[in-house]
This record gives sequence, C-alpha cells and structure tokens, in this order.
Amino acid sequence: MSRRDRLKGLFNDTAQELAAANFDVSARGPAGPVRSMALTLGRMEEETKAMQEALLSGERIVELDPDLVDVSFIRDRLGDVTLDMDDELVQSIAENGQEVPILVRNHPISEGRYQIAYGHRRLQAVKLLGRKVFAIVRKLDDVDVVIAQGIENSARRNLSYIERAIFAVNLEKSGFDRPVIMRALATDKTELSKLIFVARAVPADIVKAIGASPGIGRRKWIALAQSMTEQAVAKLYKLVATEAFEKIESDQRFEMVVSELTRRPVKAEPTEYEWKPKTGEAIRGVIKASGTSFTLALKTADAPAFGDFLSSRLDELFEAYRSDKSKKAGD
Repeated sequence: MSRRDRLKGLFNDTAQELAAANFDVSARGPAGPVRSMALTLGRMEEETKAMQEALLSGERIVELDPDLVDVSFIRDRLGDVTLDMDDELVQSIAENGQEVPILVRNHPISEGRYQIAYGHRRLQAVKLLGRKVFAIVRKLDDVDVVIAQGIENSARRNLSYIERAIFAVNLEKSGFDRPVIMRALATDKTELSKLIFVARAVPADIVKAIGASPGIGRRKWIALAQSMTEQAVAKLYKLVATEAFEKIESDQRFEMVVSELTRRPVKAEPTEYEWKPKTGEAIRGVIKASGTSFTLALKTADAPAFGDFLSSRLDELFEAYRSDKSKKAGD
C-alpha cells in the first residue's frame, strides 16, 4: 500500500470515529463544557475532511528540514512540551514512519523558513529522530494558524484550563476578535468570558509559578480568581517564593495556594506577668498583653492615687517612648 493510500485510509477512519463520537445537543442547550466538547468534535471532523480533500485534490506533500520550521507565533502553554525517545509518538514514527504530514505556511517574516500551524509534536518527534519532516505547505493567514493550533490542542494533548485561559488572553492581546478566539478554543461566548476573566484576575507571575495544573478545572480557577485582592496577591507572592512551594507538583501548588488564602491567622496567646517595685513596698501590678491590647491592673491600698499619678504622666511617658524608639531605629 502506498503512503498516499495509507493517509487516505487514516483520514477516513478518523472522520468516521469523530462522526460517531459527536452527538446532538438539546434545544435548551447543554452546559458550557458539553458545548465545548461538541464544538471540538465538530471542528476536528471538519479539519480531517479538509486534510483529506487536500490530499485527494493532489496537494503536494514535501519533505522539509525540521530546523527550518518555526513554532506558532502565539504561545499556548505555560511550559515547553518536550519529547524523549521513550515517548509513544517517537517510537511510532521510528517504527512506521511519519504517516500524517504536518501543516505549515511560508514564514511571514523570514524568507526560506516555514511556520507550523498543525503538528507541533510530530515536528518534535521527527527532529529528535534526525529525519526530514513530511509537510503540506499551504497559504494561511494568522487566523487560519491560530484555529489550526486550537484544533491540534483539542485533538492531541489538551491544554489545561489555565493554559486555555492564557491562550485566550494572548490571542486577544494579539488583536484577534472574540469570534476567532471562540473558534480557536472550540468554546462559546460565556465560557470564553470566564477564561479571560481568570487569566486577567490572577497575576501572570502567580500563574507561572503554579504551572499548568492539569488536574485543576474551571470551578477552582474561577474561585481563585474571585479571591484576588491586594492582600491575597501579596500573600501569594511570599508563598510562591518559598522552597517548599517549588519542590511540589503543579496541582499541589494550586492546592497550597488555596490553603494559604483560606488559612486563618493564628492568634497569639495572651501573656500575663506581674510587676513589683524594687523597694519591696506592698504594691503589685498585673500586666496583660494580647495582640494590640495592653492592660495594667494595680493592686494596693494606694492604687487609686498611684493610678492618678500615672495618668497625669502619660504624655511624658509617651514622648519618652517615642524618643527611645527613634534612637533605636537610628542605631
């Protein structure tokens, strides 16, 4: 069987599987994640048919030097996804060859180079194996590229919720309008608004420190975004700088962040001690300190008179305290 026949068979099988997996939504409309799933399946089926039609129409598959192919201009992941020789995709290509071509366009800026729209992991695998990469070179605009990139993420290695949120904001910052972003993420207007809200509310440095957190879904991220106050952000910047935070996995980091924000401050135990004059006179003071509270209770027959005396000297005592505090600060 020729390579072209294998590709046609592969695309036919994929289209049939996707069609079987798709389903009709009810008249009242499904929940956001279900709508996204339906959109993703439909979009993947459309892309499979488009690739199949391209092959059947005689669109040429070329061999390219993988070092001449650059990644997309839009960042969609928080960390670099790297493959090794033990990866299933690498082993498959090593044994059977690259059966599905990648999709590229001529680089819009660098002459003689290409920019990938679809097949990032296949490109990595082929490069790791030291082989040429099979590619379809097609005339694509920026919108085509980001939509193809979204299709790849849905079909191959799903982005985590926060990565989808960051991807959405990056697309918006790059000037793409909401309908295009919805197509790229296979989502609707309501869900897209939530994604963008989360990405804007949680500081980028905090998100980067937490990482992709693949096991954390939208509800937890939205709840975290809603809790972002100046005080909360300041507390989290201290947390993410700790060694304990850096040593754990991404999902655990997220949970630690939530725990830090919901943890109640530990109240200091009140202290109590006694004062007696060095002269040995029959007078005793019981002092209690708790938080911002400080009390002095005098126990002696002369307590009222001594209390009046202290009260009349409070201004002098306070000035003496301020002077002593300034001296210590200067030292």
